[in-house]
Amino acid sequence: MKLNDIRIGTIGGTLCSIWVSFSFGDVIQTVLMAALGTVVSYATSRILRKISNRR
Repeated sequence: MKLNDIRIGTIGGTLCSIWVSFSFGDVIQTVLMAALGTVVSYATSRILRKISNRR
């Protein structure tokens, strides 16, 4: 076996073991929380911009 084959096998095995540990519900929850965080951050920056423009 070449060293390159061993590296590919090791990386493949690591990725497969990580992939199995994630559940679909966790991925959906992470996506929803990221979207909510983006919306809140955008709304907060718009509100702060309006407040600072009044002064």
